[in-house]
Amino acid sequence: MRKFDIRNLKIRKVSAQDLDDRLLLINLYLTQLITFIIGLLWVILQGRNAISLLKWPANPGFLAFAAGLAVLVVALDIAVSRWMPEEAMDDGGVNERIFLTRPIWHIVLICLVVSVCEELLFRGAVQHAIGPYWTSIVFAAIHVRYLRHWIPTGMVFGISYALGWIYLHTGTLWAPIVAHFLVDLIMGLIIRLRRESQA
Repeated sequence: MRKFDIRNLKIRKVSAQDLDDRLLLINLYLTQLITFIIGLLWVILQGRNAISLLKWPANPGFLAFAAGLAVLVVALDIAVSRWMPEEAMDDGGVNERIFLTRPIWHIVLICLVVSVCEELLFRGAVQHAIGPYWTSIVFAAIHVRYLRHWIPTGMVFGISYALGWIYLHTGTLWAPIVAHFLVDLIMGLIIRLRRESQA
C-alpha cells in the first residue's frame, strides 16, 4: 500500500469552464454547506441564538425593503450591462454555466440555498462582528470571479452594503435573505430565458 505524501499534491487553477455540470453543482452546494456551517458556528460562538436569528418576523413590512432593493439592484445591473463593454462585466462565465440550462425549479432552489447560507454568514455573523462596511469588503473579496474588473467588484460591494443596511434597518435577517434571493432569481431567470428567446 502506497503512503500518502502531501508533497506530491499538485494544485492547479481551475476555471468554471474546466468543470463538467455535475462537478460545478457539487462545488456550488459544497461551498454553500461550508458557508452555512461556518455562519452557524460563528453565530453560536457569538453567544447568539441562531434559531431566533432565523425566526420569521410577525410584521411583513421588511418584504417591501427587500423587494425594493432587489428591483433597484436588477435595474442597476441591467443598465450597467447595457452601457459597459462585455469584458468589463465578465465573471468568467460562472453565472451562465450555473443558470443557462438549469430547469426553473432548480434555479429557484439554488437561489434559495445561496441566499440563506451567504446571508447567515455575512449579515448574521460577520456583520455582527465587524459592521457592514468591512463585511462588504470581505463579501466582495470572496466573490473572486469579479475581482478582475473594478465595476462588478464595486457593484458587489455596494449590493452587500445595501443588504447590510436593510438588515440593520428592519432588524430581521430575512430582509437581506429575501433581497438576495430575488436578485439572484431574477438575474438567473434572465440568463435562462435569454437562451430560450435565442433558440
